[in-house]
Amino acid sequence: MSSWSCYTLSPCISSLAHIGLVLKTRADILLSLWIHIMAEREEEDSKVNSPPPPPPFLEVICKSLGKTSCFAAGTKAGFAVSLINRKLDVGAPFVLHIEAVKDGEEPISFGPDAVLVDYGNGWKLQTFTVLDYGVGVRQAEHFQQIPKQSCDGSRPAKTATNPGISFLYMAKILVAFVLLFVLGASFTLALENLPRLILLINSFM
Repeated sequence: MSSWSCYTLSPCISSLAHIGLVLKTRADILLSLWIHIMAEREEEDSKVNSPPPPPPFLEVICKSLGKTSCFAAGTKAGFAVSLINRKLDVGAPFVLHIEAVKDGEEPISFGPDAVLVDYGNGWKLQTFTVLDYGVGVRQAEHFQQIPKQSCDGSRPAKTATNPGISFLYMAKILVAFVLLFVLGASFTLALENLPRLILLINSFM
């Protein structure tokens, strides 16, 4: 009887063991899935709650100032050159333009309307002055006479007047005053002699 009972319980025990193993496997899968979901949720929450990254900026090495100037991304080269030149001390070399340089590479020059770009990978932005041309002080002073650009890259209107034109204008004003004086004197003289002129006309009539 005991022997028959053992044979009868053995399949049941095997089935229960198999079911327990399956349940344990599924529980492990559900646990790992739950951990993965929670990790993703924490990552999303950290992205939402994390402060935004600071806006990018560009560094320009200024030879004339002896320091690095910082500009916001999207700044035009003309504005940067104008701002740097305003900060120059008396006698400092005048900045002509900005260029990107790298050892062993051809420099990349930025025009007044070009947007400054940081190419990375060893490239750096720096100013290009009149001294980089190998010229003397006289030519540097010549470049200093070039009108500075405004913030939008445009050049201010010339305010100096031509001496020749100014002299001609004053001469015209003087001639006009003389003509007015002569005309007024003639009119006054005619009014004074008007009675005599009327008597003379009546005598002939």
